[in-house]
Amino acid sequence: MNMIKPPTDDELKAAATRRHDLFQASKVPGQWATALSQVIEEMVKEFKSDHLIKTYGAAHGVCTNSPDFQNLIDLARKKLKISDPAHGMGFLGVHMRATPYRWTAPESIPPRDWLYGRHLIRKYVSAMIAPGAVGKTAMVTTEILAMVSGKALLGVESEQLRVWYFNLEDPAEETMRRIQAAALHFGLKPDDIGDRLFVTHGREHPLVVADMENGDAVIRWPVVHALVDEIKDKGIDVVIIDPFVSCHKVPENNNGSIDMVVKEWGKVADQADCAVLLVHHVRKGDQEVTTQSARGGGAFGDACRSVRVLNRMTEQEAKNSGVDNRRLYFSVLDDKPNLAPPAEKRDWFKLASVDLGNTPFGGVGGDSVGVATRWEWPDPLDGITGGDFERAAAAIKLGQWRANSQAKDWVGLPVAKALGFSLAVKQERAKVAGLIKIWLANGALVKVERQDERRKMKVFVEVASEDD
Repeated sequence: MNMIKPPTDDELKAAATRRHDLFQASKVPGQWATALSQVIEEMVKEFKSDHLIKTYGAAHGVCTNSPDFQNLIDLARKKLKISDPAHGMGFLGVHMRATPYRWTAPESIPPRDWLYGRHLIRKYVSAMIAPGAVGKTAMVTTEILAMVSGKALLGVESEQLRVWYFNLEDPAEETMRRIQAAALHFGLKPDDIGDRLFVTHGREHPLVVADMENGDAVIRWPVVHALVDEIKDKGIDVVIIDPFVSCHKVPENNNGSIDMVVKEWGKVADQADCAVLLVHHVRKGDQEVTTQSARGGGAFGDACRSVRVLNRMTEQEAKNSGVDNRRLYFSVLDDKPNLAPPAEKRDWFKLASVDLGNTPFGGVGGDSVGVATRWEWPDPLDGITGGDFERAAAAIKLGQWRANSQAKDWVGLPVAKALGFSLAVKQERAKVAGLIKIWLANGALVKVERQDERRKMKVFVEVASEDD
């Protein structure tokens, strides 16, 4: 059996001298990485822990508490395939301590620091997920102006907040168009924005917080640290990243990598005492958008505190609400609990077209920009009284009427005539259909199955009798 001989005193002295010389050489401009890499590799081969390597370096006057120094250690371990014997847990290795829970009076616990509705909260990461061309950037733009102005432009109350918006996709001029169009639509003035809005564009200043090195996903620590410092310096309350895919270069389908990036944004939120909103795209082909529709692995949604999903109005929803151009309407739902309420119970928005008037001759005909505005799902009962139902019921009793809205003898015909509505008008036809649905649900009307004039079984609608 081969025995490993311990180093002699002369060998130990020679190694110490060589390391001292290398540490000193690292202080010469241009020699930092080369000299330190050599001495670090020697100590890694001797199974020194990361903590001990940093201690040696600090003793020789080298700054070892920077991420760059740790990166040199990581690279050496990867090259030599030798892990940290202390597993990164310091001089004594792995150390665990169970912390006793301290009873706290409930009323003395600080409340959650919600910044905008129940979506953006200080120290947490939230997300907005939507397919392309639905209205997510228009939505973000209006919400930004709502936050910096402190005005409930979309029905959400908030204080005046300081917002840093990273648009990593569009040119600066397009962002300017969207902001000014929304401000024009809502009648905002320069004082409503003040010094509370900051905008950075990826085409001019890319923001990449994670990258790939030698096949592994790594965090760009200098970028993250600079980001946190600037957020603190400017007193930023909300940071918005649009889109998320542009802030990293790790594989989207790798759950571990995406989890690392999203949680790094969580650390930014915690260290800088702000809220972070990540705007994300969905996979192609998804119809109804949910949290699971986010591009990449499911770790994205899992790592976020709140996830809102945007969906364009469907053809059926347009029919039910009487909308003509459904592409101008979209719904927003907090889908983190994965509970989807009915369409009329979601928050609905409409894209309003705003003319900037930026033509050489002034007036209309300039750039047209879509601005997200609040839209209420029509309530069929608006303007309807008990007397209206009595008139509709009397008209229904005069004939036999089908439940199928496609039938020539649909029950909506007598209802519309009795209430003065035209079924040729989409909004009025939708209102009639909504009223019938409500009256069926509350038992004022009932469905009955019987033969029609051709002795085929069909479903009819009748006024409920007192015995029903």
